[in-house]
Amino acid sequence: MASPLTLQSTIKLNSGYEIPALGYGLWQTPADVAETVTVEALNLGYRHIDSAAVYKNEAGCGAAIRKVSSTIPRSEIFFTSKIPARTLSYENTKAQVAKTLETTGLEYIDLMLLHAPYGGPAARKAAWRGLVEAVEEGKIRSIGVSNYGVHHLDELEKHIQELEAERGGKGKGGVLSVNQCEVHPWCAREDIAQWCAKRNVAFEAYCPLVRGERWGQPVLKKLADKYGATEAQVLVRWSLQKGYIPLPKSVTPARIKQNAEVYHFELTPEEVKELQTEDYEPVCGWDPTVASLED
Repeated sequence: MASPLTLQSTIKLNSGYEIPALGYGLWQTPADVAETVTVEALNLGYRHIDSAAVYKNEAGCGAAIRKVSSTIPRSEIFFTSKIPARTLSYENTKAQVAKTLETTGLEYIDLMLLHAPYGGPAARKAAWRGLVEAVEEGKIRSIGVSNYGVHHLDELEKHIQELEAERGGKGKGGVLSVNQCEVHPWCAREDIAQWCAKRNVAFEAYCPLVRGERWGQPVLKKLADKYGATEAQVLVRWSLQKGYIPLPKSVTPARIKQNAEVYHFELTPEEVKELQTEDYEPVCGWDPTVASLED
């Protein structure tokens, strides 16, 4: 029987490192409040912080991690950033890793992702090689991708095999640990989820709260009422019980706290299934998972 989920629950990545099963997302969090809200999240018990170069709040995240260092060791905090999507290349990847380290003031990055699969096959392969080398240099611990559809993931597997042949054998092509996509009951992406599950690739869910656009949906409201939970808490719980890593985002202290208080109830398997729809309705404004390999 699986152990009950807690705020301290982690998932073991293919890299061998542990990632906290609940993250705190900073998409669209203004740079001038990023440090404050990240400190708030860390003090509330979050240990997984998700940023990106294009969010322009890496500095605040790093400052927060350093600020709490007297009470929360760096080793207990999992920090993620991402290589900008429209500039994928070997050189830009290496440069961005160096810039993120400088901007955050951290000695290493726990997880670095390619933010989206744009640029074509050669650019994606070169950018991945840059991440692989950064791991070998001790600058990054785990690597992965974001917004990759199944066809992009299949291509990445081929690139990893090619790099192993080109760079000297098994493991030299890098280890895929994570794919991060918009995921929620109205955009469940079962094809991608199954691809990742088959390979033990962690599946991270951004926009897990659907930006609040589904508040009041009958099934969601019914479950929230049944468990004495907020609708946001039910959605976070849905992701966790699917085995995903949700990244709820808020800059409101009360909601940051609420989004982590999801361990007093458990959805039944039937309720997890009931909440999920057959809809395909991304809400974040873009969907790179459907981009062609040439885009």
